[in-house]
Amino acid sequence: MVRSDKRVRSYERWLVVGLVGAVGVLGGCMSRRVSITSEPAGATVTVNDVEIGRTPVDADFTYYGVYDVLVMKEGFEPLRTKAKARAPLYEFPPVDLAASAVPTGVETVVKWHFTLSPMLERTQTAEEFERGMMERARELRGK
Repeated sequence: MVRSDKRVRSYERWLVVGLVGAVGVLGGCMSRRVSITSEPAGATVTVNDVEIGRTPVDADFTYYGVYDVLVMKEGFEPLRTKAKARAPLYEFPPVDLAASAVPTGVETVVKWHFTLSPMLERTQTAEEFERGMMERARELRGK
C-alpha cells in the first residue's frame, strides 16, 4: 500500500508541474497600446523624443507612467505636455499572474486626446498681430 501512495503522490506532482508548465506555455500575452488622437487630425506626435506618427495613431508601449508628449501641426501652436499611462487593476500583483494566464491574451488601450490652438498669426490680421506685438514689446521694456 505504501508503494501505491508514493505513485499517487508522484503522479500528483507531475500533474501539477505539467499544469504549471502548460499555463506558462499556453498563457496569452498581455499587450499595451496607446491610442493618440488630436483636434485637428493629422498632427505629428512625438513621445519621449521618438516620433510616433500622425494622428490618429496607435503605438505599443512597455511601461506605465508619465510620458513627455509633443504634438505639432502647421498653423497651430505646438503642444508640449505630459501624458499619463495608468495601469489597470489587473496589472497589479497578484491579479497580473491570472491575467497573463488568460489564453486569449489581454490588451490594454490607453487613450490620449490633444486639442491644438491656432497660431495667433493665423487668426489675426497683419495689423492686429503687429499692434499686439508692439504692445507686448512696450510692456517688456517697462519691466
